[in-house]
Amino acid sequence: MPDMIYFLSDAHLGSRLIADPQQHQQRLIRCLQSMQADAEQVFLLGDIFDFWCEFFYGRAGKPHGFDDVLQALRELTAHCPVHFFIGNHDIWTFGWLAQQTGMQIHKKPLDITLHGKRCFLAHGDGLASSDRRFLFIRALFHNPLAQFLFRLVPPALGNHIGYSWAQSSRRKHLAVPNLYMGENNEEQIIFAKHHEQTTHYDYYIFGHRHLEMNVLLATRAQVIVLGDFCDHQQYGAIDSEGHFSFLQGNFEQAL
Repeated sequence: MPDMIYFLSDAHLGSRLIADPQQHQQRLIRCLQSMQADAEQVFLLGDIFDFWCEFFYGRAGKPHGFDDVLQALRELTAHCPVHFFIGNHDIWTFGWLAQQTGMQIHKKPLDITLHGKRCFLAHGDGLASSDRRFLFIRALFHNPLAQFLFRLVPPALGNHIGYSWAQSSRRKHLAVPNLYMGENNEEQIIFAKHHEQTTHYDYYIFGHRHLEMNVLLATRAQVIVLGDFCDHQQYGAIDSEGHFSFLQGNFEQAL
């Protein structure tokens, strides 16, 4: 009987900084296929795509290059519920992705009980950030007027802008070591500590940070950051007893 609940984030499919984008996509497909054996639910916690913008798909057809992964998602949703959370790279989904794959789309954090554990699930961007530039850009990307104006951009130019922005942002982050900064400086942990003052959760599970974390708070809540599937094929799972574990796949070969 399927009883595993899987969590995966930050695959950044289509990134121009990935040496072999097709091979990278196949790794994710094999991971999704492996989940079919025992998945009760699957949660994709944002930035699965490096850039995703459905403004252009009606005028320019479906997104180029993702047929295989969309098919893998359709096959997985035939086995179990699959939840897709928007990240800061794949914000702009307005129904097409859900229609094509059968996934449930979440644009806000989710409060859910899984195998007896109360969980707070989100991509993890902007929760307790002091980076004003990032918060401004995030607000702009979510702004309805800005979204309307971006719809007017020709599809080819819009996609070029989107992928170029994503490439520049990722390159900037890769230029400095990605190190754990301590409980008082990690955005997701700061958020969880504040949240625990009013509401207790067993697990806070996030993506976004591209760094694997599992921090136990004084309230016994665990703050979990999944790492990433982009560079390290990291993901996680909650078993039937409610225990969380980190997983790291080797999906180079076909199953």
